[in-house]
Amino acid sequence: MTTTNGRRKATGLKQRKEARAWEAEMELRTYRPEQLLNPAELLSRFTDRTRELLDELPAEQRPGSSEVTAALRQAVLEAFRTREEYVARLVETDAVACTTEVSAKNLRRAIRGSLIDSGIRVLESSEEREHFVVVEGEGDGFEVMRPAYVDQATGKLVLAGQLRRVHLPGRRNQTSTDTTQDASATEDKP
Repeated sequence: MTTTNGRRKATGLKQRKEARAWEAEMELRTYRPEQLLNPAELLSRFTDRTRELLDELPAEQRPGSSEVTAALRQAVLEAFRTREEYVARLVETDAVACTTEVSAKNLRRAIRGSLIDSGIRVLESSEEREHFVVVEGEGDGFEVMRPAYVDQATGKLVLAGQLRRVHLPGRRNQTSTDTTQDASATEDKP
């Protein structure tokens, strides 16, 4: 469809095609009910494998069957609770993102709030360099390209940040001046 000046009139066809393609991709990525984790089946598989391993131990070192089953049940339930918390955070973030009047700034704030509520510390300063990887650049200073994420509960690094080396204002000239002075001082010596 064209207008009187020869330009094509926007019909939204391209956006609809992109939306259909995205929906089809999401459908392919969607878990089916038979693929979902089933706590009872998972616990049964763990229990069977544990019994096999315990049978290999000498009788005096073997824990009781009820102790093993209780420990496995607790571990499986804890894993499911952790997954539920994780999924809840993702759902909250997606719900904010789906709000039509949400700006990129508000979405970023919502995600950051969710991370902090989950116990993740976001480092946007190069002061704690052990949590960063230097990926490029030259100079005496550092610029944060990507923040680092640290689990506050364990202190473990979730995702290393990225730093770029940069020349600090005023230090670049000083370094080249110092080098020139050092070279001339060396030449003066007999």
